[in-house]
Amino acid sequence: MRSFRRLLLGLLLILVVLAGVVVLRTYTFKGSGAVDTATMKIAPAIHVDVASAAQHLSQAVQIETVSHQNITDDHPEEWIRLHDFLASAYPAAHAVMTREIVGKNTLVYTWPGSDPALAPIVLMAHQDVVPVTPGSEADWKHPPFSGAIADGAVWGRGSIDDKGSLITLFEGVEALAKQGFKPKRTVMIVSGEDEETRGTGARAAAALLISRGVKAQFVVDEGLPVISDNPITGGRLALIGTAEKGYATLVVTAKAEGGHSSAPPPDGGGVVALARAVTAIVDNGFAMDFKGPGAAMLQTLAASAKFPVKMAVANAWLFKPLLIKDLAASPAGAALLHTTIAPTMLQGSPKENVLPQNATAWINYRIAPGDSSDLVMARARAAVKLLPVALSWGETKVEPSPVSSVRSDGWKVLSAVARQVTGAPVAPSLVTAGTDSRYLQPAATDVYRFQPMDFSPADTAMIHGTNEHLTLKNLEQCVQFYARLIATAAG
Repeated sequence: MRSFRRLLLGLLLILVVLAGVVVLRTYTFKGSGAVDTATMKIAPAIHVDVASAAQHLSQAVQIETVSHQNITDDHPEEWIRLHDFLASAYPAAHAVMTREIVGKNTLVYTWPGSDPALAPIVLMAHQDVVPVTPGSEADWKHPPFSGAIADGAVWGRGSIDDKGSLITLFEGVEALAKQGFKPKRTVMIVSGEDEETRGTGARAAAALLISRGVKAQFVVDEGLPVISDNPITGGRLALIGTAEKGYATLVVTAKAEGGHSSAPPPDGGGVVALARAVTAIVDNGFAMDFKGPGAAMLQTLAASAKFPVKMAVANAWLFKPLLIKDLAASPAGAALLHTTIAPTMLQGSPKENVLPQNATAWINYRIAPGDSSDLVMARARAAVKLLPVALSWGETKVEPSPVSSVRSDGWKVLSAVARQVTGAPVAPSLVTAGTDSRYLQPAATDVYRFQPMDFSPADTAMIHGTNEHLTLKNLEQCVQFYARLIATAAG
């Protein structure tokens, strides 16, 4: 009985110590990435002529710079129209900046700073837009290339992605130039021609900057928005992407003899082998983990969150399974925590009563920072083992980006301006799609991905979808953000 009491006392002591550690870590937890904006000197707000900016965005939307999968379907003259429009709409900006064209139609602008010892900043926004799905035109409230200004918004393909960013960036530069602002730090604008398809323009711009020895303090490109109702703290939250996932498509091919479907082989043929291979690859997926930019979002917000959230994040060593479960409650949340695997295309016989000689599947991976395409291929090969299939990569294979700092001066300026302009708390996170900014990583210390636009979860469906539109409130917020970011970082 005495030994049993000692055991109970020992267990109680362990629990008390454990509870003490948890509470101490909770109350001393400071998070990461949070910036005290009270200590930052941020440039004042500017006057924004919203009606004029809306008219300019409307005109830009009407220029059909559509990037098609088949490049022969593009209309290069539309890019020239857009270049001419920018020059005529923003004369003050073009008077203070030099313009170069690289690749076919990629724009590189330079606003020289007075102090060449300061590393430049690079702001990005691409020119091209995705096509409108044939047959869906009637589903739009306003024709997709009308640029209609109605219901408090500018409507049309590209009004958000990414002419909304491009036009509001130029609006900000134009306003500063008219005020006589003269940057100490060089400001560059890079506007790629084909972000939605091949990314050749951004690669050409990156090559130009690298050849000149440019090492920017930071790059800001399109990316994550201000979400209107985040599930962690409630209310609005400005998310800045500090990294983006890699992209690769695995091609799985099962070769077979083919023949007539009336006499199938005992093993079921190529389609069966392919199905088993795809299932094995998906079942051997990447485990979720509470680390990296996806976790950094929660680690930043937890410092000012309610006690249960703060306690769980401050003691992730104890509550990691719970944190992963909560964050992965939605597919979008789960994607922040691991490399995702998505079978997307299948190809087999050209006729229902013919056994295929080749059965092929395409599996799209979005590779999380810390993983690589080599690791993906190794896991896929281990999963299929002795199955009679061949594995290869598709055309595009991009590794995940490095993770940019949340402690650098660039981050402090960017997050402080974002907080001041949007009024929302700021946190780092992971971009699960791809942007042109990944190509500029060698020419910059840090690369960030942010669009200062307020979206609800439902709003994101219109990007690349039907009824894409930018509200006038978002338009004004974007102009303020770009102008104040330039004036703060380069002033």
